[in-house]
This record gives sequence, structure tokens and C-alpha cells, in this order.
Amino acid sequence: MSIRFDDRVVIVTGAGGGLGRTYARDFAQRGAKVVVNDVAAARGPGVPGSAELVAAEIRAQGGEAVAYEGDVTDFAQMEAMVFCAVEAWGRVDVLVNNAGILRDKTFAKMDLAEFASVFSVHVMGSVNCSKAVWPLMREQRYGRILMTTSSSGLHGNFGQTNYAAAKAALVGLMNVLHLEGQKYGIHVNAICPVAATSMMEGLLPEAAAALLPPEAVSAAVLYLCSEWAPFKTILGAGAGVYTRIEVVETDGIYLDEAKRTPEEIARQFEAIGDRTTASPRPHSGDQTLRILTRAAHERGIVISPTTAES
Repeated sequence: MSIRFDDRVVIVTGAGGGLGRTYARDFAQRGAKVVVNDVAAARGPGVPGSAELVAAEIRAQGGEAVAYEGDVTDFAQMEAMVFCAVEAWGRVDVLVNNAGILRDKTFAKMDLAEFASVFSVHVMGSVNCSKAVWPLMREQRYGRILMTTSSSGLHGNFGQTNYAAAKAALVGLMNVLHLEGQKYGIHVNAICPVAATSMMEGLLPEAAAALLPPEAVSAAVLYLCSEWAPFKTILGAGAGVYTRIEVVETDGIYLDEAKRTPEEIARQFEAIGDRTTASPRPHSGDQTLRILTRAAHERGIVISPTTAES
């Protein structure tokens, strides 16, 4: 199997540098027509922006690319970006939501504006871009949308309440867009990257940074955006190591009404958390169904799946 993107149109946000630049170049090398997005920055007259520099780099290597300077937090600009892609190439097949910023501080010292700005770029930026391509992907009955989550959001990281909350929110966005998009051939996934980019500058020893090239992450991104892409999948990627990350739930225990006390839950806490029974849930209704089915079985009651899901 050879993964190619010939005749596919790909939008990569935040692609003026770092991981996004690598993604854009790698998509183009495999045949994609690429829209390189990044926010406009102050510069002198006639000086190309970072997005244009990357697009020019792709064209110089024989690929097809256009630059689009636009702020992902502005829905109208993202609609215009999609229109630009359609005007140039007739469709949009892949959206990589990569744009992001950091404003790290402890929660006690963080200004709420710093919280909101990070949330706006990561979450509303991904919402705006996904909303802009959604009608088109539904109509063409094909699409690949990638979210960028983080170990900070999945596991926590000191001093990153804003960033972690945003990155966790994107997993929820992925889960629901998967459910709403699957019948239209839209696959929605997430990448959890570890790479030595400008956002990580100064945080890692030089020897460690050398092990974390962005190209290692890009390989996973291209797979998650290919025709053979899975769905509702979080892949961890970095330094040549690839992992699958899942939210799981244990089977837990059933307590009779007389035992439904905080003391009994404390006593049974180890049994409740028995990870040998843990498994992912395909959707929230499945969790409800499992709970009701278990409770009904314990009480000798028969319920139908239709009743349980209503």
C-alpha cells in the first residue's frame, strides 16, 4: 500500500513554521495540492509572510501550493480560505487543525484573557475551520479532519490550565464530529504530537531535542488523513514512537440501594477501578445502555435497547 494524495486538496493551519510547515511539505511531496495557512504578521512592504515562504518552498520543489494569511479565530476569514481552495482546485479533502499558541502560567497567576486567547485559537480555531469545510465535505461525501490534542490535555501539565483545557476539548469535538460525519465519509481523528519546535524551545536538552524531528509526527498525520484513515482515533507520535490513546471505562460494580453510600464506594473503590475490565465506549449512549443493562440484570428486570437509549 502506498499512501498518496494525488488530486486531493489539503488545508494545514498554522503552517508557516514548525510542525505545520513539515505537514504541508510532506502532503505536497505525496501529490497533494496544499493551502498553507498562517496568521498575518507585521512586516515591511513586499516582504513575504511565513505562509507564502512555505508555499513558495513547495512550488520550488515541484508541488502545488497557495498561501492564505488568515486568523483561525475569525470564521469569516476561514470561510474565505475554503473558498480560495475551492476556487483554485474545486474541493477540499483534508483539514489539519494545527494552529496554536501558548500562554503558560499557573492558574493563580493567569489572567482570564490569557486563558481565553489560548482557548480561542485552539478550540474555536478548530471549530471555525471544521465548520467552514463541513458543508463541502458532506456534499462530496468525503473528508478527513484532524485535531491536534496534547498530553497536557489528556494527562495534565503544571502551568498549562488554558492549553490543557483547550486540548482536552478537542477530543470531545473529535468524538462528536466523528458520529455526525461518518455517514458522509468524513473521518475525524486527533494527533498527540511530541516534537522539537519553537513552542518547545528551551524546554528540552539539546540531545533530547535531536531525537524529536517533526517528520516523525508528520508520518502519523499523513496516515490519519489518508483514504485508509481510521476514525475517532488519537495517535501519539514522537521520536519514531507511535501509540494509541483511548478513554476507557471499567465495568465497575453494582450496589443494592441500601449500600449506595459514600462509605461503601470508598470500601469498594479498588473493585470499581479494576482496569482488567476497562474498555472504550463508542458513544455516550453506549455508556448509558451498559449501566442500565447491568442494573436491570442485577434486579432481574428486562429492558430493551430502545428503551435504554431513549
